[in-house]
Amino acid sequence: MHYPIFNSIVNTVETQLGKRKVKTTKFRTWEDNKIHATGLELLIDLQNNSEFMDSLSINFDWDSFRETSMAKELDGMKNHPFLKIEALTKSSVTPTIDVEMSWLFDIEQCQPEIPGQTGNYRIEKASQWMEAISNQVNELLAEDDIITRWHIEIDGDKNGRYLSAINLISYFQYNLSEPRSLNEVQQLVSRRLHELLRKANKVISVSNSILEESIAA
Repeated sequence: MHYPIFNSIVNTVETQLGKRKVKTTKFRTWEDNKIHATGLELLIDLQNNSEFMDSLSINFDWDSFRETSMAKELDGMKNHPFLKIEALTKSSVTPTIDVEMSWLFDIEQCQPEIPGQTGNYRIEKASQWMEAISNQVNELLAEDDIITRWHIEIDGDKNGRYLSAINLISYFQYNLSEPRSLNEVQQLVSRRLHELLRKANKVISVSNSILEESIAA
């Protein structure tokens, strides 16, 4: 399937990241025709931005129904291939784009081993700074109607249990029904991407501050 509107969104994201000199270690589009879906996955290395985070992952999810809904409203889209598919044109959905933003923490830097201590002290300490970060992030993103949660995995060694994966994930959804041209779509995506990166940097700053204090204690 061909998604000209989403392809334009992808190109806009790539262009704006380049203008802001944001380097990605991964920038990949995917498509699954079985579920009529497509998306963009990108990964930003944070080693120069944070001692405690490895990377920032941002995933954009889209589908043929939302693509068709926008095509019906945008100027210059009368030849869009999806407008020839009755099953798509009969569907009425709001053209929203789903964004998952995930901060991947460095498990070793965030859970240093303390000589002489055993048991689950690493998990216990991590739970404290994770709660502190959650409280701060909820305040930072209070104006957004989003879901933020932790994804963790637990393992163990001779010194006790520890977290083998620590990811903070926020789910955003943006309504794209306002634009009436592809140019307006690109402008809106540029603004929303700027907002996402600004919020991502605030989360990084807050997390750095809390972890620096926690590790030093």
